[in-house]
Amino acid sequence: MTKYYYLIRIQYLGFRYHGWATQKHHKTVQSMVDKTVAFVLGHDDFRTMGGSRTDSKVSANEMAFQLFTKEPLDCKSFLKDFDTNLPTDIRALGMEEVDSKFNIIQAPRLKEYLYLFSFGEKAHPFSASLVSTFPGNLDIELMKQGAKLYQGTKNFKAYCASPKENQQFTREILLSQIEENTEYTASFFPKDTYAFKVQGKGFLRYQIRLMMAQLVRLGRNEITLDEMKQSLNGENEQHIPSIAPASALILQKTVFDSSSKKDQNQN
Repeated sequence: MTKYYYLIRIQYLGFRYHGWATQKHHKTVQSMVDKTVAFVLGHDDFRTMGGSRTDSKVSANEMAFQLFTKEPLDCKSFLKDFDTNLPTDIRALGMEEVDSKFNIIQAPRLKEYLYLFSFGEKAHPFSASLVSTFPGNLDIELMKQGAKLYQGTKNFKAYCASPKENQQFTREILLSQIEENTEYTASFFPKDTYAFKVQGKGFLRYQIRLMMAQLVRLGRNEITLDEMKQSLNGENEQHIPSIAPASALILQKTVFDSSSKKDQNQN
């Protein structure tokens, strides 16, 4: 039986969802996507697979999933109907056909995440869906130095929730930096907001939120740069004692290896 494979890019505000993956008795992004695909196709004889498993309340500026069908689709027509019928906090960005060798789990060459944060007085409640405001003062310049320590190939065992025996904890971080947030703005955001930007091919469970929490500890002078270095050598068995809130984490973009894509993007 002939099968057809499509790569679809979406963006969403994750605040009211329990993550990407389908969960019984919980509203997730995948469940809404599947419901919408079924409505557009008129049947449920298809399958979807996400390229990233974002956690509860995590948003995505650009996330992708793979659609498996037994019938050919006109990408332009399907994408329009799909986007029209999605809820307002999920938006379809693009669609292309891929070949049978394309593996959405293995294909991502780079994922970029942003963690938006501020500090000081409690912020306007409307900002809670995208920005974490940490009480008190933070030494941003020291945190910038700390963020650079994550860059390169390091052991992130201390930055993994519920690590398993024989699990691979070594990860290569291609970029790790803190900068002023110029990507997302709103009248109700705190006056000064910052973005912790991280790029890599793959991450451990809750890794970026634990990395952010460690930077907050550094910014509060609860730990030193040397202690941060020690937490990345794989010999320190002490795990990060806190985790940053999920709602401020955004999957900013996903870059795929194009070698297994079809030459024609549309049928």
